[in-house]
Amino acid sequence: MAKTTQELLGEPLSKHKLVYDSGTETLEPVYFFLLDLMNDFGLGPQKLVDTFASSPGSGHFGELGQRLSVMQQQGTKLLGDINTVLRSVLNLLYDLKDFRTRLQTYDDFNSNDKDTSHAARLALKQLWMDKVDTVQKGNSSIKAMAMGSSGAFQYQTLIDAFLKADTPKDVEKMDLNDRVRRILYPRIHEFNSWIESSEIELRKRYEIEKTYLKSQVNSLNLYSRWAKPYLISASQLESKGSTGSADLVKTFNTIMLDLALLGKHSVKPEDEAAEGNFPPKLKKSKDATRRKYHPITLIEFQFRGIPQRVQQQSHFTFGGRAEITFSSYALNEDELNKALGEIKESELGDVLALINGATEESIGQLQDEINFFLGEEKETSVEKKKKEKKKGSGEVNPFLALAGYYNKSDSKPKEKKEEKSDKIAKDNWVEKEYLRKIAATKAQETTEKLFDIYKKSHGMPSYS
Repeated sequence: MAKTTQELLGEPLSKHKLVYDSGTETLEPVYFFLLDLMNDFGLGPQKLVDTFASSPGSGHFGELGQRLSVMQQQGTKLLGDINTVLRSVLNLLYDLKDFRTRLQTYDDFNSNDKDTSHAARLALKQLWMDKVDTVQKGNSSIKAMAMGSSGAFQYQTLIDAFLKADTPKDVEKMDLNDRVRRILYPRIHEFNSWIESSEIELRKRYEIEKTYLKSQVNSLNLYSRWAKPYLISASQLESKGSTGSADLVKTFNTIMLDLALLGKHSVKPEDEAAEGNFPPKLKKSKDATRRKYHPITLIEFQFRGIPQRVQQQSHFTFGGRAEITFSSYALNEDELNKALGEIKESELGDVLALINGATEESIGQLQDEINFFLGEEKETSVEKKKKEKKKGSGEVNPFLALAGYYNKSDSKPKEKKEEKSDKIAKDNWVEKEYLRKIAATKAQETTEKLFDIYKKSHGMPSYS
């Protein structure tokens, strides 16, 4: 159960309350008068609470129900589009990993290291025999003839000779019969032509896939941005007020509104010392500047009204009973941040968790791999060797490369998030004897002024 504002902020220093009932005067002028007044006082008001609850039988409930349904449908549709694009991104990442593994073999083949180049050439020959020669030639492929599946002849030395020879001249130097040589000459030529064209085509396909990945990631971010307003609006249109209140009768045309505005100033030791409220010797001490202290004014609105549709328009006006409470508090920065954090979490925690899970967390799990492929720079083999030497490793691990290890070697390791303690440090002597007392005095004075000005402006009796 969500805590009330008073439970989070504590017992107020002072409290003033206004209650009046008018079926014709609406809440909007009251709210905006006090909002503007707080701005005039330099309080920088922020809205803490904004909830409502309508009677199920009221026209207001039906109108908002239709709007809520539209928001939910649009949000659901966009979430479906996000899932579709996300699956496409996953498939592209798998394809790019496969392409990079195959391109690593071509990079090794072009290496200046003879052993690495020779090993890569043998790997490419095996790939050519399995994926190209066998598919195109069938029974007349090198493997088929070597294993005797093409007829009575078994060219047992054919595979070894093909793997050994790199050029037609190498075939001439081997101790082979003429029949085997006649088979090897065209196959060596075909392989040498294939190895050049296949590398070019594979690199083109790799770049095209990366471009498409970038397009899909941009689409995913765009859909995520579009979905957020609908999901947030759907959450805001849900009834979260006092649905169990006796003021709400199912068939009555009634609405309950709860609003809260918080405004604050800051206590500045130097200014207070100049006014004689603070010891000048302590104004720059660590005890005085450890954290800020705030005089706080909280204005809460509890409204029970009758929604009335404006003629020929789709919105409502609200007239009824308004209860306005002016409260004052003196809190330090830690206490205020904790209270505001809990209020924000209770109000928007569920919907923000849903949005982040549907949009940000999904892409966040793949962000390292996406950044690796999209931020990959074209490098020459010489530049790669220099980087490998700097890293102190003689070999490149393809699995680390796929995970983006080599692309992120210069970046700083992610720092673990420190667990925040809920405990708030107690006031020291300076804070207890001066800062909090000054904040309390100013908070009560400001709150009383706001209350008094509102009463005078609306023709109510004032005792100041």
